[in-house]
Amino acid sequence: MTTADILKKVRELEIKSKRLTNHLFTGEYHTAFKGRGMSFKEVREYQPGDDIRFIEWNVSARMNNTYSKLFEEERELSVYLLVDVSASSLFGTYRQTKKDLMTEICAVLAFSAINNNDKAGLILFSDKVEKYIPAKKGRDHVLYMVREMLTFQPRSAETDIVKALQFLNNTTRHKSIVFILSDFADAGYHDALRVAAKRHDVIGVQVFDRRDAQLPAVGMMQVHDAETGKTLWLDTSDAFTRVKYNRQFLQIMDDAKLTFRNAGADLMQIDTGEDYVKALKEFFIRRA
Repeated sequence: MTTADILKKVRELEIKSKRLTNHLFTGEYHTAFKGRGMSFKEVREYQPGDDIRFIEWNVSARMNNTYSKLFEEERELSVYLLVDVSASSLFGTYRQTKKDLMTEICAVLAFSAINNNDKAGLILFSDKVEKYIPAKKGRDHVLYMVREMLTFQPRSAETDIVKALQFLNNTTRHKSIVFILSDFADAGYHDALRVAAKRHDVIGVQVFDRRDAQLPAVGMMQVHDAETGKTLWLDTSDAFTRVKYNRQFLQIMDDAKLTFRNAGADLMQIDTGEDYVKALKEFFIRRA
């Protein structure tokens, strides 16, 4: 993309994300992700419905009236987006690539965060951490994150989710909200995820394409593994080949479900071209 194309795309994502954040996700996001606790705000006259445990007896005695303590949520949270930029993210056969889908979801989540006075940060990873943007507040910071997601060119084509999780744990001391966006076509990240989920509120977003699940019956087809560079021929007219291909996909999906469940973390599975807005809203409501 040219610079003009990039700026146009960033602006489009900002407009769309802000519209969704303002009209759909503000309340859901806020209630789905609680702040770090409650802090004392002020004392006010007791009102019907106030919790009697919070009556301020010293003030009430001095003022010859009943007063109660008022608390507010300590909102300040950090939201980290761990985004898989390996070569498989460039695949997509319906409306958009996995990368396009992940970028849109990240933009919505980042704007939702800053709209709620939270911080947003970004970790782009392949089989190494490719780029780290510490969590900050503000529109300009989110626009910078979006530009990086649109334009970043990774040095490696392969995937290693463990490296990303280890980096997160080593650089983020405070409990954060962590979204991991990937197709999770990787193995051996169970223990690293479990460690991260004990420290942070972890949510996986597994993106996939319909052609990840089903091969079309079009005869002999040469397929290329974008991450390893290997190629092979498949006879897609053979029913067993198509079944085996589908089983491999289902195994990846089931492994992700089991791994996140065992780690005590949440997982969303979203198809390219699917209405991710509906999926996010339903997830926020479930969390709330």
